[in-house]
Amino acid sequence: QVQLVESGGGLVQAGGSLRLSCRASGIIFSAYSMGWYRQAPGKQRELVAGITSGGSTNYADSVKGRFTISRDNAKNTVYLQMNSLKPEDTAVYFCNTRPIRTAYWGQGTQVTVSS
Repeated sequence: QVQLVESGGGLVQAGGSLRLSCRASGIIFSAYSMGWYRQAPGKQRELVAGITSGGSTNYADSVKGRFTISRDNAKNTVYLQMNSLKPEDTAVYFCNTRPIRTAYWGQGTQVTVSS
């Protein structure tokens, strides 16, 4: 049974930082490309950042230079370091594989950035 469990969200002021974690179980984590996704109220879920099994990364234009994705295969965990947060970053953040596997969605973690 595959589980992706996100954590690390919270309420932060604009300009602040948060570090999200996503721990995976039930998969050979090191073999998968992973992604962080977010969904704001009334909007579609979007890809924020991705990392391949080899460590190559890509980012949405809206977060380039502010967010950093990384992974620790020994801990089956993918991270998202978010700096210089803006109110428009407010959303529920999820991790999933790339490509997405619908059955793998977890509960997500809420990030709220106040102005």
